[in-house]
Amino acid sequence: MAVKQYKPTSPGRRHAIGASFQEITKDRPNRALLRSLKKAAGRNVRGKITVRHQGGGAKQRLRMLDFKRNKIGVPGKVTAIEYDPIRSARIALIHYRDGDKRYILAPLGLEVGATISSGETAEIKVGNALPLRLIPTGTTVHNIELRPGKGGQLVRGGGTAAQVLARDGNHTLLRLPSGELRRVEGNCMATIGQVGNIDHKNLKLGKAGKSRWQGRRPSVRGSAMSPRDHPHGGGEGRSPIGMPGPKSPWGRPTLGFRTRNSKRTDKMIVRRRR
Repeated sequence: MAVKQYKPTSPGRRHAIGASFQEITKDRPNRALLRSLKKAAGRNVRGKITVRHQGGGAKQRLRMLDFKRNKIGVPGKVTAIEYDPIRSARIALIHYRDGDKRYILAPLGLEVGATISSGETAEIKVGNALPLRLIPTGTTVHNIELRPGKGGQLVRGGGTAAQVLARDGNHTLLRLPSGELRRVEGNCMATIGQVGNIDHKNLKLGKAGKSRWQGRRPSVRGSAMSPRDHPHGGGEGRSPIGMPGPKSPWGRPTLGFRTRNSKRTDKMIVRRRR
């Protein structure tokens, strides 16, 4: 993928950096693999806002992706590389030999006409999916399962990749994009290669309106609020936060305060990302 800069025809265009979409080979998605996507604007089933700063945005349709890669032993051919509006990665349309059609995450280097497969007998080749216990050390992988058969949950964003470091009994040691070292069961599936669209991190929106198109509403500083609305609020003029450490609107520490607490998976983490 490459990026493109625009001519400064307006203040919003002057600093914007967009995607060139050179790798896209098909404009319209496969209708059989589309689902309607209803937006909740950050609200739960009771209508209460549980995630702030969400709402609006362009209407989108969900592409049904195959994260499980459970077409064991059935080869498939890449027929198109497409754009997915709700994720940072590109997706590839696969036509399998038995007539089935599925979308997968498009790894870097996967081209139209290539053949992919999954299972224990698959080659160590970009786009193929194998159990972690069969992938050689040093290989970059993505779309990694945490439980066998559940489907890939780790390393799915554009440009991301994990690396297989070592074997540890029935587990495989991985280095995740965050720098964390984590053990994952060897029977979990992973896909060979790095997720495509590696220049996604270099894009610049250029104007606030583009954030609104993507469903992100404005965020107000706590120091600009009143004391009843935020712990940082109040005071004459520009005041310091006046407390040991910044807080969330509900008084919980932020900016470095650790909230991760899953004793069930702590034993799988060899070295944390920090």
